[in-house]
Amino acid sequence: MRPAQRMYLREVLSGLGLTARHFFVNMGRHIAHALGRRNARGAVTIQYPEEHRGYSPRLRSLHRLVRREDGSPRCVACMMCETVCPAYCIYIVAGEHPNPEIEKVCEAFSIDLGKCVFCGYCVEACPEDAIRMDTGILEFSSYSRYGMIYTKEMLLALEPAGPDGKPRSPVPIPPDRTP
Repeated sequence: MRPAQRMYLREVLSGLGLTARHFFVNMGRHIAHALGRRNARGAVTIQYPEEHRGYSPRLRSLHRLVRREDGSPRCVACMMCETVCPAYCIYIVAGEHPNPEIEKVCEAFSIDLGKCVFCGYCVEACPEDAIRMDTGILEFSSYSRYGMIYTKEMLLALEPAGPDGKPRSPVPIPPDRTP
């Protein structure tokens, strides 16, 4: 190798030139956007808390449980979602249903969102379409690990997102439980 090749001087300069070109092109687009020009494209800063970027309709957000027409949960405690979950964050306790036509009912259903990876396998595996990830709620937090465990009652209280993709339900705040 020649000395110039060993120092990678040509490659470094070409990389710096590419970076500088992108910087100035995007800066010009940003200024054009700020001046109100309609054909301005490129990197534009979103002022996050005040402005929100649109989300895809396929985005997986906070889980919710679906009710039947009579108001009872659709979940029949088949354990499919619990079985398919790669993070092992779904916990179901099955019980007997008073209606003999329905085999089981879930006595307890909880999701530990601190462990959940939002893969959506639980939604795909559910034969009863009892669990969905369409609330539009993306921002939820807690000060404790136990605050990230959402129970059946909390998940049943949630509604699907509106047509604009914005949540219609408030973010449920779990009670602060200690182990």
